[in-house]
Amino acid sequence: MDAGALEAFLRRDFGQVAEDFAVDRADAAGVTLRLKVAERHLRPGGTVSGPAMFGLADVAMYLAILSRIGPVALAVTTNCAIDFMRKPSAGRDLLAEARVLKLGRALAVGDVMLFSEGSPEPVARASLTYSIPPARG
Repeated sequence: MDAGALEAFLRRDFGQVAEDFAVDRADAAGVTLRLKVAERHLRPGGTVSGPAMFGLADVAMYLAILSRIGPVALAVTTNCAIDFMRKPSAGRDLLAEARVLKLGRALAVGDVMLFSEGSPEPVARASLTYSIPPARG
């Protein structure tokens, strides 16, 4: 699935959150997903909340996997570990660089680096595992 197909999938199957995200890139190397940071994503002090950053990492890995296997809506997160490394820059979107490290028939493993737009230093790093449902034939 390319960037346009991934965004269409989000709008169709996850309309409740689709407007929060934009797929900047989807290719063999992975996916770059943008969180369009809004007031609802902020915590006191004006920084992006941990749950918003987790959501970005999770959706980015989900889309990176779907870019490889197609629109499998029931692929689900089975594990996630996230390290928050620095405060995101105020007033900037967050970018997630997701890559699939291993894609099997039942499980996919990958990592995601989160950046404030325009900054080379990562704000968080996540490692995720997804369960892929068996193909129905």
